[in-house]
Amino acid sequence: MTPVPLRTKLAYGAGAIAYGIKDNGYSVFLLLFYNQVVGLPAEQVGFIIGLALVFDAFIDPLIGHFSDRTNTRWGRRHPWLYASALPIALSWLMLWHPPEGTPQTVLGYLLIVAIVTRAAIATNEVPSLAMAPEITRDYHERTLVLRFRFLFGWAGGLAMLMAAYGFFLAPPRGALSGPLAFEGYAAYGLAGALVMAGSVLVSAIGTHKLLAHPPASRIEKKPFSATLGDVRETLSNRAFLILMLAGLFGYTNQGIGFAMSNYNLTYVWQFGASELLFYSLSLLGGAFAIFLAIGPIAARLGKKNAAAGLVFCGTLLTGSPYVLRLAGLFPTPGDPALLPTFLLLNTTGTALGIGAMILGASMMSDVVEASEERTGRREEGLFFAGALFMQKCSGGVGIFVTGLILATAEFPRAAQPGRVPEAVLDSYTALLVGVTTVIAACAAFAFSRFPFGRAEHEARLAKLAVAAGPGEAEGGGKA
Repeated sequence: MTPVPLRTKLAYGAGAIAYGIKDNGYSVFLLLFYNQVVGLPAEQVGFIIGLALVFDAFIDPLIGHFSDRTNTRWGRRHPWLYASALPIALSWLMLWHPPEGTPQTVLGYLLIVAIVTRAAIATNEVPSLAMAPEITRDYHERTLVLRFRFLFGWAGGLAMLMAAYGFFLAPPRGALSGPLAFEGYAAYGLAGALVMAGSVLVSAIGTHKLLAHPPASRIEKKPFSATLGDVRETLSNRAFLILMLAGLFGYTNQGIGFAMSNYNLTYVWQFGASELLFYSLSLLGGAFAIFLAIGPIAARLGKKNAAAGLVFCGTLLTGSPYVLRLAGLFPTPGDPALLPTFLLLNTTGTALGIGAMILGASMMSDVVEASEERTGRREEGLFFAGALFMQKCSGGVGIFVTGLILATAEFPRAAQPGRVPEAVLDSYTALLVGVTTVIAACAAFAFSRFPFGRAEHEARLAKLAVAAGPGEAEGGGKA
């Protein structure tokens, strides 16, 4: 098949900037903001953020289903992309402007706005992800297309993180530590809202010519009961369920890592503003490195084996500084060797984890044809709605687990860097390493059980091409 043009890959990837900013903000700052800045209990904030996910169980599949069945002159996906820009911007802005009032009032506000924000993001992310199988059907080209989405998502999130550390939340806004300052979050929210809306529109416009056209085949209208039966049949696909399980574990670990990052950087390693910027830059470098390496890795090891190895090894590397610290073998705060040693291990481990998630998304694209062979329907939106719900659920679970770890370790509220008891830090980091290692092992096992590879995928494409007949063999694979 013809390789996808670079301009299409860049435009497609740019749409992930919005999700990257949202994901980074939710994972890195949201718990810290409402716990340490607003002053709410960590376990209650974690519970509220997790509770908002209950609504996603209904919202995401509905968006995926209706996206699959949207029939306009701009195709199935693009009407959703254009319509999502304003709701994303407004809901994100509201998230960082909690009202004054009782803790119950602020928690209620957080619940409502978290639900709206997640729904707004889903109206863009589900249709956008669903375009990947439509852009190309080639087994390895899908990985090369999707790596742009992950690169842009991480770059967008980390660029906003660097802007937060270097400007919005930098001292002197915070007397002791920038991320603990209330004033900078309003500007952080406004900047994020503008960039998110812009990235969504750039991606929609950049992919419009290639994909914004009516579906090749007529979309059949069915009674609601028949539609529910189709949804159940589609989502019972074994390969899909395996990827959902692997992603649940993998993204839960990512959520824990992000939610704990400010606690780790501020309280365990006691990094200052300049060191936080180096941290953000190193993660961006890691994302770019795996962007270059993931194609050869997947081609050599196969998607499922590579994903299993990357997700487990990545967690071992990111956890190693805390294991070595507990053993008294790691540089302590103030030691010049601390920052470069920590960044080397943490960045490499994070990059490997990103690689596993890229491969998981690529395998999800391959599931589309496996389902089409069995059911006769292409339902990219429904599959990726499930994948997005899993990601958001995992992120929420990660934040909830972080709240439990903080509570179990008796981590103090309104803590000051350098004044948290050593015994508390030891308990906290031991729990962090133990929990994430077990979860990573579960993710690796699930990835290893994925039921097919390149040979089965290409045989399936040949069979579908024969069934489609001349002129439709490349359906959904335009480039």
